[in-house]
Amino acid sequence: MAAVVKESTAPAVPQSETYEALMQVAWNFDYEGEVAKLDDLYNRAKENQWNAAELAWDTPIDPSNPIISPEHSQYAQMPFFKKLSQTQQETFSAHSTAQMLSQFLHGEQGALLTAATVTHGVPDMKAKYYAATQTMDEARHVEAYDRYVNKIAIHYPMVPWLKLLIDTTLRTNNFCKVMIGMNMIIEGLALGAFNNMYKQTEEPLLKSITFNVMRDESRHVSFGHVFLAPTVAAMHADDREDLAQFAFDAVKILVEGQQQPMEAGFLKVLEVSGIDPQDFAAGLKEAAEMGIARDLPPGQIHSLKDLMMPALVRAGLVTARSKAMFEAAGIPVNADLSVLEAMEDAKSDANVLNAEQAAY
Repeated sequence: MAAVVKESTAPAVPQSETYEALMQVAWNFDYEGEVAKLDDLYNRAKENQWNAAELAWDTPIDPSNPIISPEHSQYAQMPFFKKLSQTQQETFSAHSTAQMLSQFLHGEQGALLTAATVTHGVPDMKAKYYAATQTMDEARHVEAYDRYVNKIAIHYPMVPWLKLLIDTTLRTNNFCKVMIGMNMIIEGLALGAFNNMYKQTEEPLLKSITFNVMRDESRHVSFGHVFLAPTVAAMHADDREDLAQFAFDAVKILVEGQQQPMEAGFLKVLEVSGIDPQDFAAGLKEAAEMGIARDLPPGQIHSLKDLMMPALVRAGLVTARSKAMFEAAGIPVNADLSVLEAMEDAKSDANVLNAEQAAY
């Protein structure tokens, strides 16, 4: 990859941002906790810790071998893409993959911030225990993806809609809303994306990172259900509707953001690849009309359909009122739990998505 691109070609990544957020702090001197299943989740979190520094960071990345092979790239199937020169195709593949990996990195920092917020905001002591392990998990994920992005030497800024989603989650002073935004929506997005990356790449270092991160994320999604489902069930209907509204608003940020692919970072990908944005948009439209990439390849999943919506439905966070809002917004409400429950990996001794049950 490094032979095709230069670090200076990607847009500058802002170094820092600070804002004030309202946060609850909950002391609790009942150290027993109220949700029995949290003990198992916390124990599995302790047992499945891993050290990012011990991965094979000396693994060479062959610049002639794209991280995502063409047969696994939806772009490579486009008639428009096939007309590009070999150099354009290689540059686009390198930069579009780097942009995606940069979002993994930035998203994991957002998860780190939200997990730390839940640790001091959630009132149940065992939930605090678990949230603390998730905070450690997220720190390790940031470390791993930061090292990998530095290794390929192409950095891209955070896409605006992802930052808006995380900022919206962090700015609420309600720990339930933070958990909805993080453990159901953001983590659902991440788990789906990591699963798909694991299926798409044969680059051994990235495959090992993704495998280990997926095991952590499967627990994080479970935490949202284990703790929030009984909490939501015990709420007054008005409070439940307030949470359902937050869930709808958060999903809408994600959906509307993903419908606008030509944000500044992606435009930079096109620029360094020598691709005109209007030609690329026309190529996407042509591919859509031909039915190319309408369905995900075997083994890949749709984060919103297969993970987020079933998680919200299962936790009682899609009410009759909010279901009508989802449908009016053109967002199907899928209640099928089969993919979600398989992804959650109740044992965590071998990720269910890894057919070979490999260990990294």
